[in-house]
This record gives sequence, C-alpha cells and structure tokens, in this order.
Amino acid sequence: MADETKPPTPPGIAPPGAAPPVAPPAPAAKAVTPAAATPATPAAHAPAVPARPAAPAVPAANLAGKTTTPAAVAAKVSSRDPDDTSPLVTRRVWLAMAWGAFSAGSAVALAATGRFMFPNVLNEPPQQFKVGVPGDFGMGVDERFKESNGVWIVRTADDIVQHASGFYVLSTTCTHLGCTPNYLSAEGKFKCPCHGSGFRVTGINFEGPAPRPLERVRVALAEDGQILVDKSRKFQFELGQWIDPDSFLQIA
Repeated sequence: MADETKPPTPPGIAPPGAAPPVAPPAPAAKAVTPAAATPATPAAHAPAVPARPAAPAVPAANLAGKTTTPAAVAAKVSSRDPDDTSPLVTRRVWLAMAWGAFSAGSAVALAATGRFMFPNVLNEPPQQFKVGVPGDFGMGVDERFKESNGVWIVRTADDIVQHASGFYVLSTTCTHLGCTPNYLSAEGKFKCPCHGSGFRVTGINFEGPAPRPLERVRVALAEDGQILVDKSRKFQFELGQWIDPDSFLQIA
C-alpha cells in the first residue's frame, strides 16, 4: 500500500538507490552529399522565369579622328609594323609617296623620249608668194606684206642701179642685228628701233651701226600677170648683185 502512494518516476531519471541507466550506443553518422542534402525539385514544379526582350542594336559610333584618349593613341601605334619607328607617317605612306614620285618621273622621261621621235617643225610663211598685179601698187613703199611675209614692195620711177621704172622688193631684216625697221613715210626712210640704224627708200644704209644696205629678194612677173616674190634668192648691194635682172622687175 505504501508503494502505491509514491509518485511515478519520470522517464529517463533513475529512482533513488538504483544504478544509473546505461545510454545505448549512438548510431553511426552517415555521409550527407549535396544532392542528398537538397532534394532535387522536379522540373514540372520549377517556377517559370519570364524571357527578357532583346535590346535593340545600337550602331557603333565613329570616333575616328575625334578622340585623343590613351586607347586611341595605343590603337594607332599598334597598327604600325613593329620595326616602324617613323614619328610622322607610316612606312606604308612613305612607300606610296616613293612609288608615286617614281611613276611621275618615269612618265616625264617617257614623254621626253617620245618627243625625240618627231622632228621639230617651224611654221614659216612660204618663200614664194604672189602679191597682186602691178596696177594694185602706187609709187613708193607698200607695207601690206611686212608682217605676213617680211618684205616691202617698192615701186620706183627710176632705180638707182637698173635706171628704169619698176619694182624691187626689200627684206625687212636689219643688217645690224636682225631687228625689223619701221618705215617713216614723213622722213622717207627706214629706221631700226633697236639701235637706230637708218636706211633710205632704196635700201642703202646711211646712219647707225648697220654695216651694209638692206637685201633685195627676187621679183618676177608670173604667167597670170601677178607679181611673184621669191625670198629664197637674195641680192646684196655691196657684192654688186643688184644689177641682176631678177632683183628688179621692170614695168614701163
């Protein structure tokens, strides 16, 4: 009866006077892998992630020649050959300049060589030409053919050598240094503007440095009745050639 009135002993606590209980051995710990620690979630139960819209393509900015950042300087340096140390231009530019100069020089040399393949042609007025019929000329000096043919047509009533009336033709080349004299009708003479040589209407020199008279050229009457002048034949007074019949055209 006395034992029934004792309160029950809580589990895990030994009653008074009893031997302490012996704890059972702990079970061996098992290795836990990550896969075992975190059970895989089935794909069907994974939350859906909404797809992000693609960003619009942005054209790259053209910054060539507009930036002086260290990156731009490094890009320019890296574009050269490793052994190209020119401070101004690249080797490629130097080669282009050299080839351009060589090509230009070759073209000039080729053109100069080709020029020698063609003869020099000097366009001069013809040596023989007609000036008109005798009735077209009055007495004195006619200057119509001075610029075009380099002669004066002179009609005289009494030639100083032939002693007859007719025509003689004087060259417009000064016998000093080859200038072209002017005819001064008021003074009745030819006057060279270069060094002051003076010639009478007959062609005889009388002042200035000219050493001899003007030259006459051949004059004749063509078959058609016109006066024919031939500059390929010249006559000099100091050589006595003005007495040649071809140096004077006699017209009654």
